[in-house]
Amino acid sequence: MPWIVLLLSAVLEAVWATALDASAGFTLLVPTLIFLAAGIASMVGLSYAMNSIPISTAYAVWTGLGAVLTVAYAMLSGGEQPGGLKILFLAGIIGCVVGLKFVDSPQPEDAPDRDQTGG
Repeated sequence: MPWIVLLLSAVLEAVWATALDASAGFTLLVPTLIFLAAGIASMVGLSYAMNSIPISTAYAVWTGLGAVLTVAYAMLSGGEQPGGLKILFLAGIIGCVVGLKFVDSPQPEDAPDRDQTGG
């Protein structure tokens, strides 16, 4: 469940970033309200996820996917021009985020700490 909440929070990060741009410096009411609601919900979800997922992984996933989704939306809506290298680098971010999910496995409590054993 924490991973699902984290992914939804990353989507909300893209929503608030896009709404922030659309708010024209907080001069337009609806985008400003969307920014505030999505921003708060995104932070609450990130906070919840960090109760079970290490902060380094949770924050990297949240910012990485949020950035990818923001750029993808900008490209699809015509705000940015898509390009081969841009898409390749966005795919790289996604690959790295997926990789973090698989390397983030909790250590058993009775396992020796590698830093203390020199290994």
